[in-house]
Amino acid sequence: MNTLFEHTSIRKFSSKKIEEPVLENIIEAAARGSNTGNMQIYSIVVTRDQTLKTELCKRGHFGQASIEKAPIVMTFCADLNRFTKWCELRNAEPGYDNFLSFYTATIDTTIAAQNACIAAEAQGLGICYFGTTNYCADEIIDILHLPKHVVPVTTIALGYPDEKSKKTERLPHKAIVHSETYTDFSNEDIENIYAEKEAIPEYQGYIRDNNLENLAQVFTKVRYNTKNNKTFSKKLLETLKKQGFMNND
Repeated sequence: MNTLFEHTSIRKFSSKKIEEPVLENIIEAAARGSNTGNMQIYSIVVTRDQTLKTELCKRGHFGQASIEKAPIVMTFCADLNRFTKWCELRNAEPGYDNFLSFYTATIDTTIAAQNACIAAEAQGLGICYFGTTNYCADEIIDILHLPKHVVPVTTIALGYPDEKSKKTERLPHKAIVHSETYTDFSNEDIENIYAEKEAIPEYQGYIRDNNLENLAQVFTKVRYNTKNNKTFSKKLLETLKKQGFMNND
């Protein structure tokens, strides 16, 4: 429980080597995660090679230095390639080239990734998730030579921490928990839920630095704006089609 409650994202790593037994424990934890039908329709690409990490950094993650400098980069992929080939070898007709199968594989992949992260932190390592995987899936597919029916879902930089990061705030439980059925939020509820977050000095600084009125505008105008959302949505959809996942006939 302490591992879960004390989680922080680590972006600076020491040069200390991650020993194979430690990595094997992390991978075993990922493999033990819940998954659909025990099909394990995911794959983990473990990258140590410096040239590949540099290329992933520059082309796949918008130049974020943690990718290049972490001892290990783990790319978690939705993978129907392996299962489809097994079915074909066994005269069992696969039907996994559709959106539902990709969506299911994405859920299973994410569970595996989170299990791996918890196992890593429990052994004293630091981790950081990279959402840029979704923005640059096509580039990552090229760099890692991912075949048809394999799509990267998330990336984790892994290593021993070389910084002391502080825990980020979370919304109060009343924001995320509903009793029995969903209870929609009144304006007053929203004001109460976000009041503490909006008052944090660091966020107030974001507002001033971007010459905006409030924290919500930091998200809608700067961090996750409509133009980028639409652009990368279109790009990801095209990648899914290219990888053979959108056959819904």
